Amino acid sequence: MGQGQQERVPTSLAGAVAEEVGARLAPVDAALERLYPGDPGTRQPVHTVYVPGDRFTADTVREWGVQALAVLDEHAPDAASFGAVLGMEGALAEDVYARVRAKLEREPVEDLRVDFEDGYGHRPDVEEDETAARAARLVAEAAAHGAPAGAAPWAGIRMKCMEAAVRDRGIRTLDIFLTGLMRAGGLPDGLALTLPKVTYAEQVTAMARLLDAFEKAWGLAPGRIGFEIQIETSQSILAADGTATVARMIQAADGRATGLHHGTFDYSACLGVSAAHQSSGHPAADHAKAVMQVAAAGTGVRLSDGSTNVLPVGPTEQVHAAWRLHHGLVRRALARAYYQGWDMHPGHLPTRYAAVFAFYREGFVTAAARLRRYAEQSGGDVMDEPATAKALAGYLLRGLDCGALDEAEVVRESGLERDGLEGFASLRRGGLTVSAQ
Repeated sequence: MGQGQQERVPTSLAGAVAEEVGARLAPVDAALERLYPGDPGTRQPVHTVYVPGDRFTADTVREWGVQALAVLDEHAPDAASFGAVLGMEGALAEDVYARVRAKLEREPVEDLRVDFEDGYGHRPDVEEDETAARAARLVAEAAAHGAPAGAAPWAGIRMKCMEAAVRDRGIRTLDIFLTGLMRAGGLPDGLALTLPKVTYAEQVTAMARLLDAFEKAWGLAPGRIGFEIQIETSQSILAADGTATVARMIQAADGRATGLHHGTFDYSACLGVSAAHQSSGHPAADHAKAVMQVAAAGTGVRLSDGSTNVLPVGPTEQVHAAWRLHHGLVRRALARAYYQGWDMHPGHLPTRYAAVFAFYREGFVTAAARLRRYAEQSGGDVMDEPATAKALAGYLLRGLDCGALDEAEVVRESGLERDGLEGFASLRRGGLTVSAQ
């Protein structure tokens, strides 16, 4: 054997076999790339706030923050009292309380949906036309000016559904709203649309067709406008032939589906759950969300939990009970990887953010240390794999995005700048940037 030559390791399969296998699997490779592109890597809001169209004003976001702070001042004016209600003590309670107040002052609402469905009801066409046009104008103005605590990073509408009785009205409202945005300067980056009460995949196809036609009418890039699919019926989970309808809905959207939102109360009622037991923690809701979660995994479509209809109003004891319920449901959802939910009242904002912030702060140091050991290959008492490193990095990124964590402390504990975290979370291509410590 000549110098520099290496002896070949014996094999039995001819090269043509591998080529044949590759050719056979080429369509599968293409399907995996198309159907399961992975998470988009962008920030996901921790909640969605629904405001009826006729009540939406330029001051809605700021007013929600003011009202949330007023509820906090009246019923838990300091960290100790707030922590006592939610089972937090010491430094964690102080930190979370300070962050909650700062969030309510700076960015009280992350995702706003102007509601033209259940929260708005049936109105004369002229009235809904005017309300939709006004919503477009206000959303466009908020996106353009971005006044502190006056605009939500995401905003849009929930139209009426695709069922025959309200279909034309829903399409017209959508058209008026989108046309108004275009005439005001274009679609904002944080545009969010919700299609409710979806039962058949064909309704999703119809929505995609409408958006395609709108894009062509305005010369927009194909696929520019996405939408959320609201899961509120049993048929959206299990079709008559026994298949998972929600999985077909994602594909029917033709790449436009951005989220699956669970409608707690419509779904529960559809299954005959009595009003007293309708909850996002009911086994029926858990089953639906588990199916949604599996159907959406790897597709880039994100999940949102539902809401609680128990409002934090009335005497302090009653407010505290509603807070504990809401806080517990949010923490439960986070543990099950439902990172978004609905909030129905300004008084829910303190416990939404308290639950989210505590969730990330409680696990932050351990997660950062595990990711550092993985990145540095320094060992430890847990043998983490790439998939776990991805989850750890995603956890830290979500904490940063919502304000639960600060960049400096994440760098200090994990040794990773944001681009390094994104690399481990598979949110971008390329190498990792590891901070020298």
